[in-house]
Amino acid sequence: MSAYARARHIVSGSAALALALWLTPAASPAEPVDVELVLAVDVSLSMSPAELEIQRHGYAAALTHDNVLKAIADGANGKIAVTYVEWAGTTWQRVIVPWTVIANRDDAEKVVAQLNARPPDSARRTSISGALTFGSDLFAESGFQGLKRVIDVSGDGPNNQGAPVDLTRDEVVKQGITINGLPLMTRGGFSSAFDVANLDRYYSDCVIGGPGAFMIPVNDWTQFPEAIRRKLVLELAGPASPRWAAEEAAHPPVVFADDRPATDCLAGEKMWRNRGWGLDSH
Repeated sequence: MSAYARARHIVSGSAALALALWLTPAASPAEPVDVELVLAVDVSLSMSPAELEIQRHGYAAALTHDNVLKAIADGANGKIAVTYVEWAGTTWQRVIVPWTVIANRDDAEKVVAQLNARPPDSARRTSISGALTFGSDLFAESGFQGLKRVIDVSGDGPNNQGAPVDLTRDEVVKQGITINGLPLMTRGGFSSAFDVANLDRYYSDCVIGGPGAFMIPVNDWTQFPEAIRRKLVLELAGPASPRWAAEEAAHPPVVFADDRPATDCLAGEKMWRNRGWGLDSH
């Protein structure tokens, strides 16, 4: 090939590359929101169908509550991104509501409509660690850039399948994700063989973590809707907000992650290994 032909070939190749780059759509920037929030909800067989419905209705009522909507509006961006996930065993996680922006009541009502579209399923075992890993992976595909990233995990028992929950918690927190908890100490469902005596302390010591992490225990199902509402307000407002101070003045204090009682984070796994026959619903 002559020098002239080589020059034409190089120019042509450069032009083709430039054209290809021009035709390739640029990646869309992530949409800014105040909080990216994963609602991770336990649906293990230890909870009855009626209790599963109470959970769904509780989240639906909280997301459309005036105080929650005001907390969203008070944020720097005035909007959050939320996804709702139900979980049980290590490999059982279902996204019920994909990542959705909530900036106003209409947005919240759309989320509620998705929650009400079909009844909740349930499955065996309890893997909080599996839920945390699954929830942390969801942030990579959210399409949003939150000032905070939070996994809000609720459950009625300790981890009994999968990786140790405290080790998983630590790995998730290293990613800059805060984990808040809602331990359900309701003693309901098909079996209580795998309950721990102080599930709130278990959550405090083994599950929650990250900047400003906290948990709110639920001792009776009648408390559930109010607990969810309050928890969302605190997560969205943040400790420096006057709205947080108002919540603290009206209710007993939440338990923060620096309250570290000595809790066996493998209590659920040990109970599972020592279980009696026929008590494997959890």
